[in-house]
Amino acid sequence: MTTLARPTLAAAALATAAALSLTACSSSARTAAASDAQATPVANGVSINLSPDQNRFSTPAVAAIASELPQAIRQRGTLEIADSSGGAAPLVFYATDNKTQIGVETDIASAVADVLGLKPHYNAVAWAQIFVGLDSGKYDVAFSNVTDTELRKQKYDFATYRFDNIAFEAKKGSTWKVAGPDDVAGRTIGVDSGTNQEKILLDWSAQDVKKGLKPVTVKYFTTPSDYYLALASGRIDAYFGPNPTAQYHANVSGQTQVVGVFSGAGSTLQGKIAATTRKGDGLVKPLNEALNELIRNGTYGKILARWGLSSEAVASSQINPPGLPNTGS
Repeated sequence: MTTLARPTLAAAALATAAALSLTACSSSARTAAASDAQATPVANGVSINLSPDQNRFSTPAVAAIASELPQAIRQRGTLEIADSSGGAAPLVFYATDNKTQIGVETDIASAVADVLGLKPHYNAVAWAQIFVGLDSGKYDVAFSNVTDTELRKQKYDFATYRFDNIAFEAKKGSTWKVAGPDDVAGRTIGVDSGTNQEKILLDWSAQDVKKGLKPVTVKYFTTPSDYYLALASGRIDAYFGPNPTAQYHANVSGQTQVVGVFSGAGSTLQGKIAATTRKGDGLVKPLNEALNELIRNGTYGKILARWGLSSEAVASSQINPPGLPNTGS
């Protein structure tokens, strides 16, 4: 996703700011929204801690895995982690202090650093800058809901850690359902630039045109508050983004609903989210082994359960499995 600006407290933590009230907010309504944002939300039956005091699950270092790290990283003693500066709950987002990044991605990254005997150092940047930083060596690894794709695999190595599903989120009460390309023909859909869901949406639109149907009108947004405002005002019919974010927001806000869920790798393959590192830099193997250690010792399962994402658990981390096909589009 393209995320250039830090979201406000209400938008980032709960994504329930003005976008979530389907009419304009008065001053008192805005005050109530801010108060609600600091409450403890419940998603998928799980109470979510939005405070900066996260008490993350920790795990012991494993010397045999740490010894496989590139020497420069071992000597430095830190793992330079890139993540999105404008993500949304429950993936990576800002706590109630509006400066501490929290979420399932930061929890997993922190636990991986534990196994590797390193101190995690988070670098919150715009989506595109994640890859620029990996290319230059500024960042060691990205934990930011990055999908394994064949195109990305030309430049990056992947160690998978979660199923990748994407979803269409529409206003509550909508009778429209999305089962495939025909259902979005002529619709206006919001999406983040540079994501695999954008690629899938543009491919679906092209399929619609070939069938003689209307193309999809694609609208681009940079922050959760922007696309939820567009959804609330009717400027878009749905937003197409990560399923965890859509499910969390629909559950917590009560003003939207998920109208279609799909694999992030297309119709023929189950997508995977992966730790992403520069190709051939020697880091993917210890990352993979660290993730498998977390799966083995139960820390991984606890982290996913904490964020209501147990349904996205993988049985093991894989290195560079088949990803979203490169169609050349």
